[in-house]
Amino acid sequence: MTNEGFQVEIDFDSDEALYMQVRNQVITQIACGKLKKGDSLPSVRQLASLIGINMHTVNKAYALLRQEGYLKIDRRSGARVDVEYRKGDDDKEIAEDLGLLVARARCKGISAETLHRLIDEEYEKVR
Repeated sequence: MTNEGFQVEIDFDSDEALYMQVRNQVITQIACGKLKKGDSLPSVRQLASLIGINMHTVNKAYALLRQEGYLKIDRRSGARVDVEYRKGDDDKEIAEDLGLLVARARCKGISAETLHRLIDEEYEKVR
């Protein structure tokens, strides 16, 4: 199953690494339901050509997505969405990400209530 609606837009002026932009957009599209289990992603070469970045950058993003449990990669069938919840490992990773987010919020003087509201708003966006 190929997903024709799959899109990645690169912001070359962003401070965020290109491979992380690709990774984050794939995760967001999975969360929003634009990409579903079994959907094929373009080959590394195809996606690099489509968005105008180096193949190694796309390969790095796909490898990270595989390592994090969002993709299965097979030489014959390519990259496919196959989100896998790894209890314990994923919980720990999310807790670490949230820990940094909470620390950043506290440094900026953002209240717990405001942070909860912001998280709720972002959670609703990906439904």
